[in-house]
Amino acid sequence: MSGMNQRYDVVVIGGGAAGLSGALALSRARRSVLVIDAGSPRNAPASHAHNYLGREGIPPLELLAVGRAEAAGYGAEIVQGDVVSAEKLSDGFRVVQTDGRAVHARRLLVTTGIVDELPAVEGLAERWGNDVLHCPYCHGWEVRDQAVGILAAGPMAPHQALLWRQWTDDVVLFRNDRPDFSDEEYEQLAARGICVVDGEVAALEAAGDRITGVRLAGGTVIPREALVVQPRFTARSAVLESLGLRPTEMEMGGHVVGTYIAADPAGATEVPGVWVAGNVANLMEQVVGAAAAGLKAASMINMDLVAEDTRRAVDARRAPFSAEAERQVTERVLGDRRHGLQETAR
Repeated sequence: MSGMNQRYDVVVIGGGAAGLSGALALSRARRSVLVIDAGSPRNAPASHAHNYLGREGIPPLELLAVGRAEAAGYGAEIVQGDVVSAEKLSDGFRVVQTDGRAVHARRLLVTTGIVDELPAVEGLAERWGNDVLHCPYCHGWEVRDQAVGILAAGPMAPHQALLWRQWTDDVVLFRNDRPDFSDEEYEQLAARGICVVDGEVAALEAAGDRITGVRLAGGTVIPREALVVQPRFTARSAVLESLGLRPTEMEMGGHVVGTYIAADPAGATEVPGVWVAGNVANLMEQVVGAAAAGLKAASMINMDLVAEDTRRAVDARRAPFSAEAERQVTERVLGDRRHGLQETAR
């Protein structure tokens, strides 16, 4: 950080869609902003981002490059680095990186996102974001009418299968030795033509860079072209935990699907001066929603800073004169009076 300012109105920790959107808005509000980004975006394995109006189909890394250029164009400083902790001070926060360098921030916007913890199936992690998927709104169109498998990872598996059935009529649900489904769920799956396969899933079969099938522990291979999994979404919360903010578990259907940092609708946390936005605060947020959340948090941060700036200005205006300042004012007033008398005498 040599050559950079060491004190900022806002330090943004995380340079994804939420962080860059917040940095852009704050820079346009004439705030001094530093973005510290670890350089490991969650959606890097994906070839394209979707449902972002005006940017449909843009490669994720290209979207970030555009965002960095836009924020920097208004004065934001953007650096690559890992923040290990933040400390609350009387006048803001001290933000420390892994190399020991530290900067001061009046406010923090944390947009560190989440980590996708994937099932331990051979060949699965290598294809994550390509033909191993989790979000139908992000990838459903790209695998429409293909043979899709659903890997059960909890009680939401039947719901996932029914959801993906919207994009293809060839859906197989791999129960993967999970607890059995209810009679009602089996009836719904059968009504939609979704086959349920029992047995543990051992590995993915592939030819080149494409999935060709799902291999069960017994050796049977079920031909598939894409596999849907439900990862556990774990908040990247180390920095926030250093400030005393603990992750909250999120449950769906009685099953813990991940953790997040609780905040109000605008992103304000329980620690005054700290805001969160994007997946670290909302596990289900897509890219466009994360960008919107970053903008909302930024506007609230600027309003908070305006209120503080105004309080300081009022305090300064009300502050009593020092003896020296009072003497100087008195001399100036008396001098003006003498000057006025001289002018009158002339």
